[in-house]
Amino acid sequence: QVQLVESGGGLVQAGGSLRLSCAASGRTFSGYTTGWFRQAPGKEREFVAGLGWSGGRTHSADSVKGRFTISRDNVKNTVYLQMNSLKPEDTAVYYCAARLDSYVSTRVNEYDYWGQGTQVTVSS
Repeated sequence: QVQLVESGGGLVQAGGSLRLSCAASGRTFSGYTTGWFRQAPGKEREFVAGLGWSGGRTHSADSVKGRFTISRDNVKNTVYLQMNSLKPEDTAVYYCAARLDSYVSTRVNEYDYWGQGTQVTVSS
């Protein structure tokens, strides 16, 4: 069992940056593939970026490629989402998730553990 807690959300102007953090407790991220998802009002939760359990393989949604970067600090047992060149359409609640598999899935129902979410609001 692993518990996930996100932080780092907030209000930022378009073109700005934020770094989200996802801290794990209960177990380390070793052996878990981790992902970031987001959900805007009235929309379904969607995949943003994922990192394989070895920490070497990443996958990002086309909408954030070149702007968002997922990474992990094994010492701090924390996964990050660095978000640059933010746009108003990036506004959403961002969730961290983990699954016991090496494959970076983009599907919500293939992740076993979820954080509570952190709000990101990008103003124009």
